Amino acid sequence: MQSSGGTLTCEDKFAKANEDEIEDNNEICFCMEEKQDEIRELVRQHVLKVLPEDWMCDEDRFFVNPTGIFVVGGPDGDSGLTGRKIIVDTYGGKGAHGGGSFSGKDPSKVDRSAAYAARHIAKNIIAANIAKECLIQISYAIGKAEPLSLYVNTLNTSKLSISDEKLSEEIYKIFDLRPYFIIERLKLKQPIYTESSSYGHMGRDSEKVIKSMIFENNTKKEISVELFTWEKLDYVDLLSKKFKNYFKNEKKN
Repeated sequence: MQSSGGTLTCEDKFAKANEDEIEDNNEICFCMEEKQDEIRELVRQHVLKVLPEDWMCDEDRFFVNPTGIFVVGGPDGDSGLTGRKIIVDTYGGKGAHGGGSFSGKDPSKVDRSAAYAARHIAKNIIAANIAKECLIQISYAIGKAEPLSLYVNTLNTSKLSISDEKLSEEIYKIFDLRPYFIIERLKLKQPIYTESSSYGHMGRDSEKVIKSMIFENNTKKEISVELFTWEKLDYVDLLSKKFKNYFKNEKKN
C-alpha cells in the first residue's frame, strides 16, 4: 500500500500502524489531522458551489468533523434507543424531531439534554402568552459547546410585534444552551430516568420525590430529586417581563 513514488501515504501509515504496532502514535495522529484538513477543503468546494454569493459563514463557524478522528464508534462510543421510540418519547409525530434518540443516553449527549431544553423553552413561551404554538430547533456541532443556531418558529401564532427571527435572538440570550448549563438548569444528573423510560418524556408532571439510594460503599441514603424538570414553568415571569413592550396593541394588557 504505497504511493507510486514509494512514499507512504497517510492511509498507508494508518494501516501500517495496525499491522506493525508502530510505537510513535503521535506520528499517526498528526497524519490523520492532516487528512482532516484535506477533507475540510474538499467539503468547502462543494459547499461554495451550492451557496449563493456571500452566504458562506465565517471561517470560525465552518465545521467539518469538529471532533477530529472517530477512534471509538458504535455502542462503545454512543448509546440510545432509536427508531419509533423517539416519536413515542416525544410528541407522537405532532412536532418535528431531529432524529436523535435520547432514551438510554446520558445528558452530556445533546440528543437528550437539548431535547429537554427545547421542550422547556417552548412550554414557557406558550405559558407566557407569547404564542399559541411554538416549535424550537437547536443545532449543534459535536465537540462545540455553543449551539450553531436556535430557531423559534411560532407557526404564525405569535402575539408579538417582532419577527420569529428577533424572538429567536432574544430567547438565545435568556437560555444558556451549552450542555453543561442545560444539565445544571434542569438537574439532569439526578437519578430521574427510570420514570422517563415509559409513558413518554413530554407532557408529564414535574414533581419532587424521595428516593432511597445505595452508594458504592453500601451506605443507604434517602435523597430528594425533581422529576421532569423540563416541564416546569419557571421562566414565565421572566419572559413576560422581557417581552411586555413587544405585544401587539390588543394584547398589551
